[in-house]
Amino acid sequence: MANDVSAGSTTTTIAGRLALFVTLMAFGLGHTRVVHSVTAADAVTIAHYVGGVALFVVGLLAFREDDHASGTAFTVLGALWFTWALAAGDRASANGAGLFFALFAAVVLTLTLAGGDPLTQGTYGLFLVSLVLLAVAAFTGGGGLAKAGGWFAVAAGAAAWYAATATLAHWPTSLPRRATGRGVAAAG
Repeated sequence: MANDVSAGSTTTTIAGRLALFVTLMAFGLGHTRVVHSVTAADAVTIAHYVGGVALFVVGLLAFREDDHASGTAFTVLGALWFTWALAAGDRASANGAGLFFALFAAVVLTLTLAGGDPLTQGTYGLFLVSLVLLAVAAFTGGGGLAKAGGWFAVAAGAAAWYAATATLAHWPTSLPRRATGRGVAAAG
């Protein structure tokens, strides 16, 4: 592995981030209803195969490469997306959907707190906010909260896309640090 490539920047991690991007964008845009006649139910096929099956397989491949953080994240997210796809639509009550989103949020909270690079934490943090908003919306019937949750999922998808693309294109993945502390004077 090259010195300028961080751990977790493997091919499987890039593939996992791209699969997460596609799934989060479809899921989020469906909740925002910004595209005419497209709802979250329209994201079920993508969530089933890309978010569920592909992420799960990528997670298993990451475990094979001894990347336990990505392996854990992608297999768990894959299983959850697969389950959501099977239960989405009219198959679950509003409270059942709210409970699922709340439990999904607890898992994503664990992934957020587990650390890692800032882009990965940002992706999971935005996704966490999305799931909390969607859980509250499901329990209360708040359509505005569901739309806001959708926008946070879109932002999480954009962060996952940037993380994957930045690794492949060798773009910056963090902001440069400024010198701080005693003896550092501002110019001007």
